[in-house]
Amino acid sequence: MVSEAGTELHTAGHNWAGNLRYAAAEVREPATVAQLQDLVAGATKLRALGSRHSFNRIADTAGTLVSLEHLEPAIEVDPANLTVTVSGGTRYGTLAAELQRQGYALHNLASLPHISVAGAVATATHGSGDRNGNLATAVAGLELVTADGGILTARRGEPDFDGMVVGLGALGIVSSLTLDVEPTFPVSQSVFEDLEWDQVLENLDGVTSSAYSVSLFTDWSGDRIGQAWLKSRTEGESASQRTGFFGGSPAKEPRHPIAGVPGTTCTQQLGVPGPWSDRLAHFRMEFTPSKGDELQSEYLIPREHAVDAIQVMRRLSHLVTPLLLVSEIRTVAADSLWLSPNYGTDSIGLHLTWRQDQPAVEAVLPVIEAELAPFGARPHWGKLFDGDASRLAPLYPRFPDFKALADRLDPEGKFRNNFLDTKVFGS
Repeated sequence: MVSEAGTELHTAGHNWAGNLRYAAAEVREPATVAQLQDLVAGATKLRALGSRHSFNRIADTAGTLVSLEHLEPAIEVDPANLTVTVSGGTRYGTLAAELQRQGYALHNLASLPHISVAGAVATATHGSGDRNGNLATAVAGLELVTADGGILTARRGEPDFDGMVVGLGALGIVSSLTLDVEPTFPVSQSVFEDLEWDQVLENLDGVTSSAYSVSLFTDWSGDRIGQAWLKSRTEGESASQRTGFFGGSPAKEPRHPIAGVPGTTCTQQLGVPGPWSDRLAHFRMEFTPSKGDELQSEYLIPREHAVDAIQVMRRLSHLVTPLLLVSEIRTVAADSLWLSPNYGTDSIGLHLTWRQDQPAVEAVLPVIEAELAPFGARPHWGKLFDGDASRLAPLYPRFPDFKALADRLDPEGKFRNNFLDTKVFGS
């Protein structure tokens, strides 16, 4: 259906996981930035909808949802400044393929290449690597459609820029972003199985620094870790040359993080080198990684508390393991983005992929958060968590500054919703 304004019009439906149906009556899909400006200017309540991969109601609204998926990707590389400018609704898989074609790369990718650039940036979504910041740290500039329908541009180094990048959709609709790129690089990915917990915890820094990106997959039970995925830039020593890894042995065939699921949907493993665009994500763009029948939570912990936080999760195995499909441990470098869970600190991410039993999951989240609270755990903004603004604000030194920025850019609260009122603005 096409609306009078010329934009595509659809019913809102539900998110990727199917655990929530959006309250919005409709989704508008503008084809141009001018159409987007008109939509924003004429709306009372409005939110941007990315790839529907959030597991909570951060993207919901009682008003109108706007998808940027039908805006032209307009992928424009600037070789002189080593940047690429792309529309906010573009998916990372689309961007990565085009960058690789032109001989460039992003510094990292999230597990899924299916997610939108603006949505991932707004929630500080990340990949892994001791020296790799989250995806938002690549943002060198952005274009924002503000509440009055105007265009605001911001560049790295300008006042408030670090508050605008991880914006939670509270400041406006991000129509385009400019990201840092670098020359393309090859990666090999190897999987090791049945690592010994004691060896890993005694040598955690050695484990996480052993490759460009390292992920550990566990269900938190027992004395062994199910899998370690090592993504190595092949300019140096490749993980494929290893015959063992902290008590684990190399997988003989492609693996999926979830036990019993075929590895055919996952990116190339077995140490075979290839372009970054086909290795840094866990899953292939051409496949749907699962049926969506899962839930997710994640907590980012300052690196100095990593071993203690991991031990807490192991002690909670009797509560957590029965509800899990799998859990992933990753590392992320510190940044200066105000609402990034990695603000001011190198972090370890404790990611939980749950079975789709939301009442049971929501019952255990307060227990996990209470146990991780002494370590300053910050939840991933796009996943399920229990804490409200009163508990989150002390974790972010620039929380008051972000709220003031939102008040200035959106004084009438056009972009606010129940999630933001509860988790950020405290009403």
